[in-house]
Amino acid sequence: MDKLSDNADTKNIKAIRLINITDGKCDFESGTIPIRQHINANYFFAQTDVSLQYSPHAAPRRQYVITLKGKLKFTVSNGQSFILEPGIILIAADTFGEGHTWEILDGEEWERIYIPLEDGADDHFTAN
Repeated sequence: MDKLSDNADTKNIKAIRLINITDGKCDFESGTIPIRQHINANYFFAQTDVSLQYSPHAAPRRQYVITLKGKLKFTVSNGQSFILEPGIILIAADTFGEGHTWEILDGEEWERIYIPLEDGADDHFTAN
């Protein structure tokens, strides 16, 4: 039996959610999402483009961002930052305003998968 099935109901994956706050600013919150949680999504796509590095931008839609390769520093509009790397799920929900920036810390690549969330779909995020 694999480790995930031993206690699947109590297992979570570390997650960080980018959120909009007042005056078009962006912030983040740390928390978790449950493993084996079904997500209401119609498609996903892979991405390696790094052209938005260092450029402030909001997320084009609410979406999960699954890092496969790369270690990044994300900075939100209030100047706070966090590290994103494989094993941490990013939920990009800062869909308007100033948004966030990111930069690659190790190497020159960021391989990731985007899973856009359907309108009104629960992101299953629980803040710490």
